Amino acid sequence: MKYTRKKSADSDASQVVDSVANCEAVSGANYTDNYTNIDAFEKKALDFIDSVDDVIKNQSFSPKERLAIPLQEMPTRNPLERSRQMCEVAIGFTESMAILEANRCLQCKNQPCVAACPVHVPIPQFIAKAAQGAFKEAVDIIKTTNLLPAVCGRVCPQELQCQSVCTVGKSLKDIDKAVGIGRLERFVADWERERNLITIPEVKPETGKKVAVVGSGPAGLTLAADVRREGHSVTIFEAFHKMGGVMVYGIPEFRLPKAIVAKEIEMLKEMGVQFRTNYLVGRTGTLGQLLKEEGFDAAFIGSGAGLPKFLNIPGENLIGVFSANEYLTRANLMKAYKEFAATPFYQAGHVLVVGGGNVAMDAARMALRLGAKKVSLVYRRTRDEMPARKEEVDHAEEEGVIFRFLENPTRILGDEEGCVVSIEVLSYELGEADESGRRSPVPIEDSEHLIDCDAVIIALGNNSNPLMAQTTPGLDVDLRGQIIADAEGKTSLPAVWAGGDIVLGAATVILAMGEGRKAAASMNTYLASI
Repeated sequence: MKYTRKKSADSDASQVVDSVANCEAVSGANYTDNYTNIDAFEKKALDFIDSVDDVIKNQSFSPKERLAIPLQEMPTRNPLERSRQMCEVAIGFTESMAILEANRCLQCKNQPCVAACPVHVPIPQFIAKAAQGAFKEAVDIIKTTNLLPAVCGRVCPQELQCQSVCTVGKSLKDIDKAVGIGRLERFVADWERERNLITIPEVKPETGKKVAVVGSGPAGLTLAADVRREGHSVTIFEAFHKMGGVMVYGIPEFRLPKAIVAKEIEMLKEMGVQFRTNYLVGRTGTLGQLLKEEGFDAAFIGSGAGLPKFLNIPGENLIGVFSANEYLTRANLMKAYKEFAATPFYQAGHVLVVGGGNVAMDAARMALRLGAKKVSLVYRRTRDEMPARKEEVDHAEEEGVIFRFLENPTRILGDEEGCVVSIEVLSYELGEADESGRRSPVPIEDSEHLIDCDAVIIALGNNSNPLMAQTTPGLDVDLRGQIIADAEGKTSLPAVWAGGDIVLGAATVILAMGEGRKAAASMNTYLASI
């Protein structure tokens, strides 16, 4: 489809700010226009530390005293300013705030947070070092199981994983008051990077074994690191021109700065991992050719879930209707908002987003940054049932996204030129809970009504791209097109593993990394045996 720079009377693309040019990656303490006033937060932290200085130095807090330490909130940029900028929203902790938050940890012997982490980061151990101000030691501990701490600290749903089982949150009878594990992970990773203290993980002597990795997303990068540590040669094949997978093309700059992703990928390069971009396995060359003709001893498929789902309603082919996948890729990877961009974005005054997950929040907030005067999000349940992270929903609301709950589209209407002019939605009410535990939406008869808009973004998740299955004989997939793999990531083909979204369906960064780690352990055992 050909896209044009359709002008809207209500759009203002001139307000778009390029993060690279206008939002330098500085520490939070240097911001003066922040929303939550980091100076005030810092003063509170310092005052508290001063009052218990000896206790902190000696690490002699009692459990009761640790529970009395106030939760350190995350400072953020002013929503009125950030909604028109690509700058990262969350500013990050200061050293004092990190030390204080780390001292909230009870250092549980049973370590429920570790068990709840998909990559089993030694959480109490790294937090104990952070509590002492030993930030380099803290991040080195994290990197024994996770080489992407700056990424995970920003985008992992900690509130559903490690923090959901935190003893502090349970003791205070409020999971929102659990230890800020993700915030601490982000802090120590940023602290190390900003001071150029990053150390390269040790790599064992070369074994002569070669491994091909399809896709440079979190699953592929994690496996590559673990396999390379054992001395095996690793080459990652990426279809796009930049490495990082969903972390680069899917997650917006204001949530995950691309420079941070690039820095963490650079560490893999320093370890000796090789990268081949613009190589679409299944078209440029097949997996079979890599194994048989190029001499790879094993392969891992981490190609993700890149086939967007649609509503299958009339009007989805109109000009101005986008999948969230395409919309975000154009903005994140191709910088479509820039003047004279090769793939310009579609300018619109009122953008309507359909969906309730993190991707829907990303698309809605990106639309504001691309100049939309108004952004509405339609979701067929209520706020309580939204799968998106609470933090992302709160940030979207602060920035001005309008939430329309208990509505779902039935058709999209266009003008004589085939451009979107409105969307028809049906009102719903909540019925009984479904298998997921969420109450099911029940349509209200004869409740159809129109919402004027000039762009629609469908954010309903993704299915697996069928290319790998179509071009790899003997590779078994399920009815949804996802590769079938066992608990170790082994597929139906010998010497071929798979993990991440191509196996799980659209999931989270950390779950994909967990899949990569399991597959790497199995692959290393196999390679040692041949």
